[in-house]
Amino acid sequence: MNTAQPEYVGFWARFGASIVDSILMGIILVPIGRVFGVGGDLETAFRLDSPANIMMNGILPAIAVILFWMYRQATPGKMLIGAKIVDEKTLGKPTTGQLIGRYFAYYLSTIGLFLGFFWVGWDARKQGWHDKLAGTVVIKSR
Repeated sequence: MNTAQPEYVGFWARFGASIVDSILMGIILVPIGRVFGVGGDLETAFRLDSPANIMMNGILPAIAVILFWMYRQATPGKMLIGAKIVDEKTLGKPTTGQLIGRYFAYYLSTIGLFLGFFWVGWDARKQGWHDKLAGTVVIKSR
């Protein structure tokens, strides 16, 4: 049994990781979108007004993020900063249900000008609302 306290990853490191992830997502999705005549500019980047836009701006990013979380416990940005998502109680790998719930709880974290994400900066275990709802924490993996 590991009794050492985990090192929780704070707001600024996680913010930097999300910037890296957003850039990588854009590098991958913008060319694909252009091939299929979807998106390719900021004006249409967040539209969900057609099946193609729903696929490019909603479904594909969700699948990519959840798969990274399932198989690596981190997105590329979190891997770059040496962080991983773990179950808050066991510090082990979260369940698939927790990870799917965590992703959809991101939407709740955007309420009130992203207050649920800023919560990471004030919380003792550096949990955002999405972490609290899913029962996860982000810790240093190295």
